Amino acid sequence: MAHLSCYRFTNLPPEIINIVERDIEVFHAENDTSQLIDNVVNKDIRNSKNSWIPDSHWIAGWLWYYVQKINYENFKYDIIDIDAGTLQYTHYGVGEFYNWHQDGDIDTCHIPQTKVASKNNISKDQIVLQGELVRKLSFSLQLSDPEDYEGGELEFLDNQDEPFFAPKQKGTIVVFDSRVKHRVREVTNGLRKSIVGWVVGPRWK
Repeated sequence: MAHLSCYRFTNLPPEIINIVERDIEVFHAENDTSQLIDNVVNKDIRNSKNSWIPDSHWIAGWLWYYVQKINYENFKYDIIDIDAGTLQYTHYGVGEFYNWHQDGDIDTCHIPQTKVASKNNISKDQIVLQGELVRKLSFSLQLSDPEDYEGGELEFLDNQDEPFFAPKQKGTIVVFDSRVKHRVREVTNGLRKSIVGWVVGPRWK
């Protein structure tokens, strides 16, 4: 099927997911209204909450292993690191969503958000370097059981513009090309939690 070229996923051990949930609760207190690139808040496009997890945290290194493995086995992209040195811990409550968007494209480079860069002590040299990089892969780790919420599906448009949904099973990590259009549909009941991140590499050739 066409959508198989867009993403890959794997289910992670439930015992580890329980530890992840325990260890990231410290970031819950920092939860803030989600922003778009350049620190813009536009609730017509994105209405959710998130906090930031630094890539020095063990969870980032653990997820990086799976992202590299999936990339090596499937995409084979030239990738370097997690974008801006951070992951997002996202919460979607009732009425919250993230409309259709792309995390990256061929023509534009991505410069880390100033607020995020400052908060995580990213140097000016690193910001300049990342200005020469593009987002190539995106990933999302499901932290909520499907029974805990309604709506909130991670939906994609494949390379033939056909919509399809990523698995909702708790502990599923989905890795996909950052140029693929996707959205998180509105949550109609409960709370959807996830960890998301982006992976950068040299400009497309």
